[in-house]
Amino acid sequence: MTKLIVGLGNPGDRYEETKHNVGFMFIDRIAKKENLSFSHDKIFQADIATTFINSEKIYLVKPTTFMNESGKAVRALLTYYGLTKEDLVVIYDDLDMAVGKVRFRQKGSAGGHNGIKSIIKHLGSQEFERIKIGIGRPKNGMTVVQHVLSHFDKEDRIEIELTLEKLDDFVKVYLQENDAEKIMRKYNN
Repeated sequence: MTKLIVGLGNPGDRYEETKHNVGFMFIDRIAKKENLSFSHDKIFQADIATTFINSEKIYLVKPTTFMNESGKAVRALLTYYGLTKEDLVVIYDDLDMAVGKVRFRQKGSAGGHNGIKSIIKHLGSQEFERIKIGIGRPKNGMTVVQHVLSHFDKEDRIEIELTLEKLDDFVKVYLQENDAEKIMRKYNN
């Protein structure tokens, strides 16, 4: 079994560790834990790290297309590696959930998330697994764009770090269980 685990975000220092980049933060954390480094692939427009976890080949992917075009990289990589949407897990931010909340889903709409809209468009399907990480709603008169492109305040940053820590073993559990109901019970909060 081979899995493509994709974290969504925007490339570049300007967006590093912003709320919209929580998917990148998740992927970076797994890569650090596994002592991996990323290579940039210009053809696929993605930063990619490869490893084996529980004897399964894993591609950790951060599309560099910017959020709104994430589906281009995802579709190209699935095709190149001979994988299907069943081999895909996408990690991304959700502003309709409280900061640090986690939801594992097997399918669903984009819910207004442009990265997910792009993936659905390029795959022609809403049926792929995903982990949504809550970043909360805009505060203090911020627009949605300002909110998602801003950094976490001190309190929310602590909450996100705790969430990412909770998800530290997600890949191993995901590969071992192969049972969405068990995974949902363990991670959905």
